[in-house]
Amino acid sequence: MQAATAAIRVESAGDGSRAADVGPCACFPLAAERIDALSGEWAALATHASEPNAFAEPWFVAASLRHLAEAPIRLAEVRDGAALIGVLPLVVEQGYGRVPVRFVQNWRHHHHFFGAPLVAAGREQDFWRALLTGLDGEGWAPGFLHLRDLTEDGPLHMALNAVAAELWRPTHIAYRETRALLQSELSPDAYYEQAVRKKKRKELARLGNRLAEEGQLSSRCFAPGDDLALWCDAFLRLEGSGWKGREGSALNATVETEAFFREALTGAEAEGRLQIVALELDGAPIAMLVNFITPPGSFSFKTAFDERYARFSPGVLVQRDNLAILDRDDVAWMDSCASENHPMIDSFWTERRTLVRVTVPLAGRRRRLSHFAARKLEDLAAVARGRRSQRPEGETA
Repeated sequence: MQAATAAIRVESAGDGSRAADVGPCACFPLAAERIDALSGEWAALATHASEPNAFAEPWFVAASLRHLAEAPIRLAEVRDGAALIGVLPLVVEQGYGRVPVRFVQNWRHHHHFFGAPLVAAGREQDFWRALLTGLDGEGWAPGFLHLRDLTEDGPLHMALNAVAAELWRPTHIAYRETRALLQSELSPDAYYEQAVRKKKRKELARLGNRLAEEGQLSSRCFAPGDDLALWCDAFLRLEGSGWKGREGSALNATVETEAFFREALTGAEAEGRLQIVALELDGAPIAMLVNFITPPGSFSFKTAFDERYARFSPGVLVQRDNLAILDRDDVAWMDSCASENHPMIDSFWTERRTLVRVTVPLAGRRRRLSHFAARKLEDLAAVARGRRSQRPEGETA
């Protein structure tokens, strides 16, 4: 398997007192064999990453590649000598908004909720410098680099801005969204009382009591030794019975997405990353949460509930049980992975995480022109949206 490389010599992203031979930045066609070859050092990288990201760990990428890949994917690898200090799956996309240009983007899919690369803590600038200059020399890499869903002002975003400025390249935030985050030093009970209004807590207590009248109500978590296949069956059945099943967006709607889900959870379990919380009635789940635990963080991946019991708000009740994550010493936060302004979780979790999409031009006149054109059209579209929003009531475009 061949890879184009670009070796560079840079200052360390630590105290800057030593020079580091970072590189080569290698871009390999992403294949199962490559993931297997890197699995040990890739998994080790995940344990000391600058920003934890379950969706960039090898078990999740492998499941995604096997079942959901639709275009050729390359894996960018950055090393300092023999040590792997960063990885990022990349694809070439066609069409940026309404601009018919080709560009490089971090690979994501519909079930992938965070775009940060896995980068060793303290090596963020080394990684971005090696990646950008490496892509400059890649003939397959057109236009510009578009990075989706980085934590705004997080270590990786800040390092990218610093390296781009050093290389005399503009960075541009193309989109920004904010979603619910759970992060607190409070106990689960104290957080619940602080975050949820007294009237709402009283209502949820009433609903829980009413639900308990329907049968034996209990909460249970996936435990070592449990049959994961049965837990997967229960979740898929629960999700498929609701609105996602009716709209055809449930995980069991296609062979590919169901296989992806099962394989991703199997990989997460093998790495000690899996948590499943179930609210059960007479031993049958009526609400379930699937979380990925990536200390010091975690991600809420999927949720489902039985709509026959919707009047009791089982999805909210299972989120109340999920607050037990606050008792873990190894987990400081949980990303909801929910849409912006989500009506349920935004009223339950009080902290927020802002994600941005960032573009950076690659070297070369044609590449810079394509980035300039994409940015200008974005700016014009933003102005047009602003003007439309300011039209008097009744005025049409």
